Amino acid sequence: MSKFDTYFLMNAEEVVEYVKEKLDIFDQAADLQCKEIGDGNLNYVFRVWDNNSDKSVIVKQAGATARISDDFKLSTERIKIESDVLQLEGVLAPGLVPIVYKYDDTMSCCSMEDLSDHVILRQALIEHQRFPLFADHISTFMVNTLLLTTDVVLEHKKKKSLVKNYINPELCEITEDLVFTEPFNNYNNRNDVFPLNLEWVTKELYEDKELHVEAAKLKFEFMTNAQALIHGDLHTGSVFIKSDSTKVIDPEFAFYGPIGYDVGNVIANLIFAWANADATIEDEEERLSYTAWLEKTIAEVVDMFNEKFLQAWKEHATEILAKEEGFDKWYLSTVMRDTAAVAGLELTRRTVGLAHVKDITAIADEQKRLRAERICISAAKNYIKQRETYQTGADFLNTLKEAAKAY
Repeated sequence: MSKFDTYFLMNAEEVVEYVKEKLDIFDQAADLQCKEIGDGNLNYVFRVWDNNSDKSVIVKQAGATARISDDFKLSTERIKIESDVLQLEGVLAPGLVPIVYKYDDTMSCCSMEDLSDHVILRQALIEHQRFPLFADHISTFMVNTLLLTTDVVLEHKKKKSLVKNYINPELCEITEDLVFTEPFNNYNNRNDVFPLNLEWVTKELYEDKELHVEAAKLKFEFMTNAQALIHGDLHTGSVFIKSDSTKVIDPEFAFYGPIGYDVGNVIANLIFAWANADATIEDEEERLSYTAWLEKTIAEVVDMFNEKFLQAWKEHATEILAKEEGFDKWYLSTVMRDTAAVAGLELTRRTVGLAHVKDITAIADEQKRLRAERICISAAKNYIKQRETYQTGADFLNTLKEAAKAY
């Protein structure tokens, strides 16, 4: 009888035992070391490596509560969704996700490829590094994993079966609260507003009734639009990267939802990187150069996504009515509308809500942080309220630049 026949939350020493018993990766004589490296809000992530070789593995385990707060009681089954989605994404977007070696239902853990030769994109952008291939890679990932899991491409009964398989109510509830609800009313008293901005946030978010109506519309669209198998948490902290490689990780929030939710999250988090660079790079020439690269990247993500989306539609659409002339462009326009709205929601909730981003909190100068937050929220409100008008990369950039001019 193995100690791993019954679930418990492992420590580093126990993960080494687990790897030796359950995985066929290391030699018998391997000198294994383990370290817990997780910095996310939900799960525990361990890196195991052999001192005598270059072999290593990541073991990710789900606990019964979220790391961010014990208020979130969660089923450990969520790691199965992550494992299944990573394997499906590996088929749809080869090379753009880590390889999954094993899913363990009993221990609620997933063993996968170690990406230690990559870095987390968020931190790399805070350090003002550049990745010229990112826009190409992430737009390919999104088109392949999103469009190819819709009714446009899949036989409809097959798609409905996938919707049932990826019901994810607990993590969807977190999104529904933290993204769509609390930033606008703080009804759970969990918002964390930068003190210098509290009066401004109260006026611009809590007292803007028109904005609340739009947030309500978007929340109900999110809950009812089973459009594609979305990642559900696709931000710069969910991407490992190096100069020639991009790997998307952490799809534990995956479920069938609106395509624009993933695309909008990517855009918003690139805007956070822009706000950080604008506030923290002291040399003017360097600041202008780096923010210009980020602006180019934001525009390229949108425009490459649009171009690849229409091309993939042409190549893969099977639904007969989806082949009617002009329907593809109409459908894409609705995705861009949702992208703008979600970009606004993400910019808002990461600025005033429970889960912040380091891009903003790492800005040491209080006046510069105040300005960065106001730029993000002002742009966000336009993205949400005027979402029908956003179709191209230039549309998104124009709003960001106008917000920056205002502050």
